[in-house]
Amino acid sequence: MKAYIFPGQGAQFTGMGKDLYDASDKARRLFEQANSILEFNISDIMFNGTPDDLKQTRVTQPAIFIHSVILARLLNNFKPDMVAGHSLGEFSALVAAGAMTFEDGLMLVYKRAMAMQAACEAQDSGMAAVLGLDDKAVEEACAAVEGEVVVAANYNCPGQLVISGSQAGVARAGELLKEKGAKRVMPLQVRGAFHSPLMEPAREELEDAILKTIFNQPVCPVYQNVDARPATDTATIKQNLMMQLTAPVRWTQSVQNMVADGATEFIECGPGKVLQGLVKKIHSEAIVSSAEAV
Repeated sequence: MKAYIFPGQGAQFTGMGKDLYDASDKARRLFEQANSILEFNISDIMFNGTPDDLKQTRVTQPAIFIHSVILARLLNNFKPDMVAGHSLGEFSALVAAGAMTFEDGLMLVYKRAMAMQAACEAQDSGMAAVLGLDDKAVEEACAAVEGEVVVAANYNCPGQLVISGSQAGVARAGELLKEKGAKRVMPLQVRGAFHSPLMEPAREELEDAILKTIFNQPVCPVYQNVDARPATDTATIKQNLMMQLTAPVRWTQSVQNMVADGATEFIECGPGKVLQGLVKKIHSEAIVSSAEAV
């Protein structure tokens, strides 16, 4: 069975999507539609912008979404048995599976980006990658930090988690994790505590937009970040999506559940190859590839 997986923030690169634009009238129409919806020329930034231009949250998140969805739309053999997306990638997965329109998905992603940016600017917060410890050890270290917010935010693969919270909380948890034997604790170049309680203002803002959006039953199960379980019911999908910004990304568990449900091939649909590497670390026998190569 085939699982299509969609990457999140960090997969962007200069020139992303230009090959699709040049090769397809359908892609050009969707890029132009995106420019119109966002009311700025995001395609020009994607094709010609500098790495710093692409790091702007208002650009990064919609750019990855646009690239991923257009790529899925151009595939002649896009017949997923299941889909999943990492954080931001969940929105791409939902649109690709028919649960939302391209227009609605793009507007939600843009509102998400702006709400997250505002939440980041309102507090001194950050994230750090933790290598070489099991999930329980990381969770215990976070719980041991008193007076600060810090949580396990991304369960990327066994032995690779990301913690998120206040700068002081992340720093203190990092010290405890090193004492517990972590191979490395690496601060990430983000000014925000994604997938932590500090994203509550952004979650509330996005919730209002999600409630106003029409969702359809997807063509296949969507394994969502919040609970790592397959969903096809629109009410469940909306509820999980509303909780996503303050809840952890359970990517390890999502892949494990997809494998248990019959997935043997994972096709990454979007820029980069990060998810393929994570899938192989979670399930070494999985067949992984990029959508461009399918």
